[in-house]
Parts: sequence; C-alpha cells; structure tokens
Amino acid sequence: MCCLQCQVYKDRKVVAQLVRGAERAGFKAIALTVDTPKLGRREADIKNRFTLPPFLTLKNFEGLDLGKMDRSNDSGLASYVAGQIDRSLSWKDVKWLQTITQLPILVKGVLTAEDARLAVQAGAAGIIVSNHGARQLDYVPATIMALEEIYEHNTTQGRVPVFLDGGVRRGTDVFKALALGASGIFIRRPVVFSLAAEGDAGIRKALQMLRDEFELTMALSGCRSLKEITRSHIVTDWDLPRPHPVARAHLLLDLVIYKYNSADIVADIAQHKAG
Repeated sequence: MCCLQCQVYKDRKVVAQLVRGAERAGFKAIALTVDTPKLGRREADIKNRFTLPPFLTLKNFEGLDLGKMDRSNDSGLASYVAGQIDRSLSWKDVKWLQTITQLPILVKGVLTAEDARLAVQAGAAGIIVSNHGARQLDYVPATIMALEEIYEHNTTQGRVPVFLDGGVRRGTDVFKALALGASGIFIRRPVVFSLAAEGDAGIRKALQMLRDEFELTMALSGCRSLKEITRSHIVTDWDLPRPHPVARAHLLLDLVIYKYNSADIVADIAQHKAG
C-alpha cells in the first residue's frame, strides 16, 4: 500500500495541497504523523548543524511557500520544523482531514492502547504503531513491544487494521509482527540504504530478500498461509516468568556472605532465613 506520510502544518492550505497531490499520484491512504508536535533532541543533527545541501530539495513541497531549511547554530531541521509544524495538533485534526479527502486516514505514532482507542473514536481507518525510529524520545518501548497491547485492545481488534513501523530488518521480523497481530509492516531504513547503494535495483533486491526470508520462515514454522501465523508461533520476553522477589533477596544476601565472609553476618543472615 502506497500512502503519504503527512504532518499538520500551521498553514492548513499546505496540508490540503499535499493531500490533493497524493490523490492525483494514486496514493491509497494518508498517514498522519502525531508524535512530532516538537522534534526530539537529535544530538547528531545538532553537532553536525544538519541542513539540506543546496542541490537537494524537498520534492513534495515544490511550488509551496514553506521557506528554506537554513543553517543555524544547532539543527537546521529542528529550526525548520519548529517554524512550520502546528504544535496544537489534536484529534480534531483527524476529523478535519476527513473533510478534505476521501482517502482513509491512518494515525502514525501510536504506542498505547488508550491512544489507539482515541484514534479510532476520531475516525482513524487504521493505526500505525511507531516510535518515529526511536529518534523522538529516549527509552520509549520498541514498536514490537507495544504492538500486542494495541492489537488486543477491544476497540481496535477486528475494527481497524494495525500496522507495525520500525525495527524490521529481516523476514523473521515480519513474521513476528504478524504473529503479534499486525496487519502489515512498514519499512524505511532498509529501503533508504538500498536506494543509496544501488538505486531502484537496490530497493527491489531488498524487498525480495525480505520476502524470501519471510516465506522461508513461514515454511519452517509450518504455516501455509498468512492466516496460519498465530501467537503460538513465538515466545516473547514478557511471556517468560519473572524471578520471585524473595528468591532474589536471598541471592543478594548470599552475595553479602560471600563478599565479607563475616561470622557475625553469617549468623544474622542464617537467623533471618530461619525466621
């Protein structure tokens, strides 16, 4: 599925023009990014004072008056986004997008079941579980960890498709995502890296590699169709039992005995365990 990733700009006319362009180009959906009211602190961009070189342009924005990504003392991209993106983004904007296009609206940047419920209530036709490549906020969960909660939530399961975005590098990753409830996956970096290495041919090669690995994983897992891929095919970290707190406490106490080897400490601990 080919969809346009879109953000809400301060000038709503820009959004409308981008959407109309997507319709003319045959796009099948609009993916509204909701996790960048402010750009995350990208320290590499700040250090390098990132900006676009003069011979590159933003193709989607040709003919639109959006200014330029000028050099700055930190990140030119961060300064540009701060000046263009509307920080007042809300669920009302999902409804507004529905008034200017017949294309389905996918909400991208969801990591919790609660936000998925709100997105569906606002009219989203699908959910894209994404953490923006883990570049927005440190310590956010991996998308594969957030996927199952969102899929299993009563307000989304069976009502709208749930897609996974981010972290997919092998065909086995695709298999795991489908087993956890994803209707499909989005990939970015493998495509960009392949494009840089070998152009269009590189992209086709990367996609074929993913498909071959995915089909091999299905075959070796005994799955003849996508419908046969189930939750029982995988075991996650959160499926495994956690150590009992008391057992861990005893382990720590035993380490104290080993480290200090004090008769008094040994006696106190032995009395504690006996009690």
